[in-house]
Amino acid sequence: MLSNFKNHISARFPFLENKKLFLAVSGGLDSMVLLHLLQQLEYKIAVLHCNFQLRGLESFGDQDFIRNYCEENKISIFSTQFDTEAFAKDYKLSTQIAARELRYSWFYELLEIHNFDYILTAHHADDNLETFIINLSRGTGLDGLLGIPEQNDKIIRPLLLFSREEILNYAKENNIEWREDSSNASNKYLRNKIRHDLVPVLKEINPKFLKAFQKTQSYLQESNEMAEDASIMIYQQVAKEYGEEIHFDLNQLKKLPNYKSYLYQWLNEFGFLAWKDIYDLTDGQSGKQIFSTEFRLLKNRDTLILSPISKIRQLEFEINKTDTQVNIPLKLRLCNVSHITEGSNKIIFVDAEKILFPLILRKWKEGDSFQPFGMNGKSKKISKLFKDEKLSLIEKENCWLLCSNNQIVWVVGIRQDERFKITNTSNKILKIELEQ
Repeated sequence: MLSNFKNHISARFPFLENKKLFLAVSGGLDSMVLLHLLQQLEYKIAVLHCNFQLRGLESFGDQDFIRNYCEENKISIFSTQFDTEAFAKDYKLSTQIAARELRYSWFYELLEIHNFDYILTAHHADDNLETFIINLSRGTGLDGLLGIPEQNDKIIRPLLLFSREEILNYAKENNIEWREDSSNASNKYLRNKIRHDLVPVLKEINPKFLKAFQKTQSYLQESNEMAEDASIMIYQQVAKEYGEEIHFDLNQLKKLPNYKSYLYQWLNEFGFLAWKDIYDLTDGQSGKQIFSTEFRLLKNRDTLILSPISKIRQLEFEINKTDTQVNIPLKLRLCNVSHITEGSNKIIFVDAEKILFPLILRKWKEGDSFQPFGMNGKSKKISKLFKDEKLSLIEKENCWLLCSNNQIVWVVGIRQDERFKITNTSNKILKIELEQ
């Protein structure tokens, strides 16, 4: 196995050579074998161990076992303890998900602190098969059928090519000691049920089932790569990016026979879960929207608009008389000038003697009105202006008002107020420019 492992590393992960590697070690068979293999190949490694305190004294026995091994072999070790059950309860997670969240959060923290390059874990082919069956039993797309990836960002899984049987034989041949996790014998968890009851039946039906499964997954991976290539080509025809927003042209999108599949491919990474609602949104009324934790998908006429949920919580920002430049929430430049030039939606000229500092930048609210430039004495609601300008919900929410003494001076980037315009009697002129 050592020779096969060496060839596999050289072929799939040549970039690991001379890198600083963390190895996640539980003390079980798989991680102890991976530790031994890496020692034989003389990689630069340090061990990471998490004590999740889920098995009483047994958990602390694992911790002592690994610490003693590392001391005897002069390997650096980083270990920590988690109150996993309390964390799971606080965040309403299953114990397994809680342990995963805690583990990987700590892993990435150590990567940054100690300037290591990658983290290796000991997932193997049987783990991959079990994950495939779990995903299949719950209903999944192509991504779920691909199982455990060989590499996910800084996480590398170099044992996925090898079976549990191969790993066990290597351990016995090399007299490698390991710790048995008593929870692995229980059918309390779905993974264990699959491991103990289902997989043996599949291997009985076909002794080479695991190899056949790996071949199937390689075909699925090729199909997935083809789907991704097609997705990129269609994305370029359907989507346009405007800053942090992505606009999907529904007229173009719905010409595709499998447009829902493309939507899933594009939106999956943004944390959306309510896929039926998203698909219904394509035929829904303008103004309807769906949220993930950090993003929003809005139907605006013939467009779906994906945008991050605004992180600006403060509703008002002051501009003082001495300020010549503003950077938050907008970039504005203010200066006194002697004469006016041609204005635009991005530049206004106001009578400096008619405004009162501090000026206020704020979001609009229902009932706001102003006197649009050129409409002497006539007021107009901001909501009506937005409707006339055909602004989307997101554009409305991103709109700011520049105010003086509770009067609107400028619907920024859209329309100036008539009451503050330059006249023949104006002595001081203030130029305010919205910078891109």
